[in-house]
Amino acid sequence: MSKTTISIAQAERLVVDLFGLAGMPAEMAQPAARALVMAEQEGLPSHGLARAPFYAAQMRAGKVVADAAPTVSRDGAVVRVDAGLGLAFAAIDAGAKAARDVVRDLGVAVVSVTRSHHFGVAGQAVEPFAREGLIALAFANAPAAMAPWGGNRPLYGTNPIAFAAPRVKSDPLLIDLSLSHVARGKVMLAQKSGGTIPEGWALDVDGNPTTDADAAMAGTMVPSGGAKGAALALMVELLTAGLAGANFAYQASSLFDDKGPAPNLAHFILVLDPARFAPGFTDRAEAMFAAIEAQDGARLPGARRMADRAGRAEQIEITQQLYDTLTGLARG
Repeated sequence: MSKTTISIAQAERLVVDLFGLAGMPAEMAQPAARALVMAEQEGLPSHGLARAPFYAAQMRAGKVVADAAPTVSRDGAVVRVDAGLGLAFAAIDAGAKAARDVVRDLGVAVVSVTRSHHFGVAGQAVEPFAREGLIALAFANAPAAMAPWGGNRPLYGTNPIAFAAPRVKSDPLLIDLSLSHVARGKVMLAQKSGGTIPEGWALDVDGNPTTDADAAMAGTMVPSGGAKGAALALMVELLTAGLAGANFAYQASSLFDDKGPAPNLAHFILVLDPARFAPGFTDRAEAMFAAIEAQDGARLPGARRMADRAGRAEQIEITQQLYDTLTGLARG
């Protein structure tokens, strides 16, 4: 499949223009554009620009409220954010801004986002805190794609978990994982390209392993770690939708079409100031990191992603088909 190279600024402008035609103000579209383009920079196209046409179609259909402005309220250490059934990115930014004030005051902040949408690359929500010397842990739920362990019907989302911790003179430690064996977006990309998927990613509607992307999208994702991954997915459902009063995965509509009501998903971000705990956190952490890197072949989580982003600091490469789709939609 042919590829084309575009600058970061051009890619972000394409998304802002596309979302603007769908009714989203530029100040709301910019965080979304930045998140999608950064996913491409990090080598995560399943969460990148391929999502933009889905988001725009949902805005035009009213499944996403294009001009929703997040509202924020505080109760002690708890920051509540109502995304207003819009995209998640501006709501995440608003919650993070409020959390910084809270964590400076109390040493801990908890952000609960309700009435939201696709969380995007989960690591993007926690990394900025680590760059400011803080520790952050994030969870998000997603529409049903995994069965409970022993079951055969989708009930849990793929429910990402992300964690970031500061380092002394390096990029933060960044852990970002889906609780399915792979992110469902990778299956979506395979489906769009007409390709197959590796065995072990998904099951068909009858619970049988499949390499057919269509059958996988109609079936269920395989949880990471088997029963352990399914149990963690349940935990995420309770910490996100349970606490926020949003939809559990099995109640949420699809992120990949413009049919039905808003998905009404939820996110949970915990922020800690390590200075409020035992002294010397970063120094002790560096000793652990050095022990990991001292082993041949071992690397810290997130290191490859950081390197990929640095290597694509000025431009990204996407398929010509996706570029043509985006430019065509952005022109109206």
